[in-house]
Amino acid sequence: MKKTAVLLYPQFSEYELTVALSILMQGKKPVVTVGLNNQPIKGESGLSCVADATVDEIKFEQIDSLLLPGCMDITSLYEEERLFDFIKQVATKETVIASISSSPFLLAKAGVLKGKKYTVGMTEEDMEKSGVFEIENYSDDMVVQDGNIITARGRGFVRFGNYLGKALNLEFDERWYQE
Repeated sequence: MKKTAVLLYPQFSEYELTVALSILMQGKKPVVTVGLNNQPIKGESGLSCVADATVDEIKFEQIDSLLLPGCMDITSLYEEERLFDFIKQVATKETVIASISSSPFLLAKAGVLKGKKYTVGMTEEDMEKSGVFEIENYSDDMVVQDGNIITARGRGFVRFGNYLGKALNLEFDERWYQE
């Protein structure tokens, strides 16, 4: 079975991943964590993680989905071209991509949101200032799915996880994950 790649970067939001990771586990979906390097990655609440692989080491044929958490300061990743190259390489019509909170910024910068309806946990001013979003495709819905791309605002993390599980056709007990 192919894996879900979980992209981790400094100040990633741990809580936004909780339901999605639990659903992946319950659905017996293998996960591989991916970082920019082999150094510990500290999340926004202080949890340190070491990724299983780096963006340079990952074998793309082994993954069929990508999960991106939000980040305290997503603009700190603005110059990480290896990150955007990784996202571009992962993004295919078959790959399920789930991005929450501020992380749709990474998808937009990588060109993955072109022509797609989306939501994001950023202010409209910050979205416009970034210069990477198609503002006309923005939705203020809590979770938005357009084809194989799922985006959500941070507080929609429960619904977001459910959308991911369904998009991957996983068997899981939705009663565990109610708002």
